[in-house]
Amino acid sequence: MRPVRVQVIFYSMYGHIYRMAEAIAEGAREVAGTKVTLYQVAELVPDDVLERSGAKAARAAFAHVEVAEPDVMAEADALVFGSPTRFGNMAAQMRNFLDKTGKMWQEGTLIDKVGSVFTSTATQHGGQETTITSFHSTLLHLGMIIAGVPYSEERLLNMAEITGGSPYGASTMSGNDGKRMPTENELGIARTQGRRVAEIAARLVRGGQ
Repeated sequence: MRPVRVQVIFYSMYGHIYRMAEAIAEGAREVAGTKVTLYQVAELVPDDVLERSGAKAARAAFAHVEVAEPDVMAEADALVFGSPTRFGNMAAQMRNFLDKTGKMWQEGTLIDKVGSVFTSTATQHGGQETTITSFHSTLLHLGMIIAGVPYSEERLLNMAEITGGSPYGASTMSGNDGKRMPTENELGIARTQGRRVAEIAARLVRGGQ
């Protein structure tokens, strides 16, 4: 029986989304027979701007992650996308990546693949839910089956601390200075999301064999 193939495709500027992507992958790997591959999307910001903002140094932590072209998604059974929020929407780098999927849309390449989304914001109410739910519109146009995080994940109910995470998907907050990194509560939700995506994909793949 072939492995269930999960791809985690992300854009990260300062490493917050990358850390969440690693947690998503950790959760997916908990499902037996799952092969997980991480990809990042291409950067659009010039090097000198990245240097001045401090992002270039931060991006060194995930420089080893392969940059994806959209056609790689044809190989996946499930796709989990991660993008920071830009004014309540996905980052331009991720939008640019998805805007290259016109041929895949036309040919139905991604129909019935499981899709899921996670995000980060600078502030507590910075558009986490709108980023994820607006992202879903693209996945629905591509024919994907959307998975979120059900409330059986009790970390969603945590009122003892400020935390990201919703039924739409895992999320974190960086703070205005970018110094806040994902908490264990947020990483736990991300692991649950990854595991759930892999479980659903496995049922779809193996149910058809």
